[in-house]
Amino acid sequence: MNEHDLLIEEPRLFDQLCSTLYLGVAFKQVKKNKGKPGIDGITIADFETRLDEELSQLQEELANWTYQPSPVRRVEIAKPGGKGVRLLGIPTVRDRVVQTILKLLLEPVFDPHFSPHSYGFRPGRSQHEAVQAAQQIVNSGKPYVVDIDLSKFFDRIHHDRLIARMGEKISDKRILRLVGNMLRSGVMINGIVNPSKEGAMQGGSLSPLLSNIVLDELDQELEKRGLEFCRYADDCNIFVKSQKAADRVMEKVSQFIEKKLKLKVNQEKSQVAKSDAVKFLGFTVVKGTIAIAHKALQTAMSKIEALTPRGTHQTLDTSLDEINQWYVGWSNYYSLTYYPSQLNKIEAHIRRRLRSRIVDQQKRKQHLYRKLVKRGVPRKQASKAVFSNNKRWQLSNTRAVTRAYPNSWFINLKGQEIRSDRKLEHWFEVSQWIRLA
Repeated sequence: MNEHDLLIEEPRLFDQLCSTLYLGVAFKQVKKNKGKPGIDGITIADFETRLDEELSQLQEELANWTYQPSPVRRVEIAKPGGKGVRLLGIPTVRDRVVQTILKLLLEPVFDPHFSPHSYGFRPGRSQHEAVQAAQQIVNSGKPYVVDIDLSKFFDRIHHDRLIARMGEKISDKRILRLVGNMLRSGVMINGIVNPSKEGAMQGGSLSPLLSNIVLDELDQELEKRGLEFCRYADDCNIFVKSQKAADRVMEKVSQFIEKKLKLKVNQEKSQVAKSDAVKFLGFTVVKGTIAIAHKALQTAMSKIEALTPRGTHQTLDTSLDEINQWYVGWSNYYSLTYYPSQLNKIEAHIRRRLRSRIVDQQKRKQHLYRKLVKRGVPRKQASKAVFSNNKRWQLSNTRAVTRAYPNSWFINLKGQEIRSDRKLEHWFEVSQWIRLA
């Protein structure tokens, strides 16, 4: 059985939810997604060792209405750039199983009715599609962007409005009651359970679907007003032809969000600007083309520095493995850019950080001098570079050091061939120096 086999007709949703067969399918999905344990400390592996017993008990509790969702475990994740933290909630494994089957059962009911301009957390849709759609709208003659930022969106979801919205398509009150119980299950912080009067904690498998149900009302309002927009979760950009129209849309839409949806618009982060000044999912549309946003490049630079710290005892081979693990995923995501020089810049910075580390490992200038000469650098060139007043960072970019450790040295560090799995191969050879896992 797979996820598509779970497409069923209302109002038998709750009966399907209480099936051990369906619960088993949900557990397989939970196991695939991995994740940390909740407040009970039970891992996915622990749960699996007594799977039949756990699922049978879960089925009985659901059928008899003795099932009670546990509070989620609060986890703080630093936001990019170090500006604040994002609050995540980790449910127990058994609660994740129930949330997952709810998602599998409810998604086919709601998703077909969502706006085509909504891209986040939907089957068959991606961030790249959202960015490309934004590019098409800008190129159609609407360069001004109304960039609306929702303040602590997940924390402010109104429970009663959400349940009422779900009730428009779900007649089985048992399902609505169960979702309500999950929303109100609370959060455990330092051993103390805090009740949840509003919000849907990020981290649960059901939360993304619930967020789309909430924001579908915004999508419908924008469509009714004849506005072109792209939304990915709570990141929404509206495109118009002029500054005057953009200012008017910002005012009217913000009023709708706060008065009707009971959410909060972050006035400091929301803006009206031309597309080349607006970041959308890490990208920006510049003169009709897609580029990596400046802030995303800065974040990547900070990540590289974290992966190549000074004074580390980590081997170069281990460092390359960690860098490779991050960079392959990062570069694949940002392969949408029209500007390969942006990726070149990141790769060059990584190489220079590694060269700087190699220089620093030679504790004395004489050791570095001999190392460079041994690697084929002419004595005069090596001496000029090493016996100068330059520090490790300046030395890392000298002709002597780059000649001793050229790009090819990183490629051949373990004699492995470099291959790119990105779509940019026709005009840019990716990861010139990185050996892929």
